[in-house]
Amino acid sequence: MVNRHGLFWLIAVGVVLLDQLTKYLAAVTDSALDLTLLQIHLVKNTGAGFGILQNYTGVLTIISLLVAIIVIYHHTKLAADKKILFVLWGIFLGGVIGNLIDRLFLGYVIDFIDFGFWPAFNVADTAITLSVIGIILISWKK
Repeated sequence: MVNRHGLFWLIAVGVVLLDQLTKYLAAVTDSALDLTLLQIHLVKNTGAGFGILQNYTGVLTIISLLVAIIVIYHHTKLAADKKILFVLWGIFLGGVIGNLIDRLFLGYVIDFIDFGFWPAFNVADTAITLSVIGIILISWKK
């Protein structure tokens, strides 16, 4: 059985691997796929969520790195009985690192999931968003 810290790391690494694999597949195919409500196409995002801070890759890289360091440091201080928080923070860290890898090695983040009415996003963005919602809901219940 994996302890809570092992679970945190296992999930974070799993999210990074899934994110990077899907981005790789989107980049190598580099073709649009229209599935009526969903489109898959390559977008090179030099900004953050919703297209804000375009061309501030350096600043966003530093912020992402600092966030990752803070989460890694503070995950050891989570309540031992709240295993779900280790899961959620692991998902969050995986998402942050997934996008950080893109910024470091490509200078932009690969987005490829597009519903048309919403800015294009990726697995890392989904992980960050869903984990933050989960963390807020759990914190709100206290």
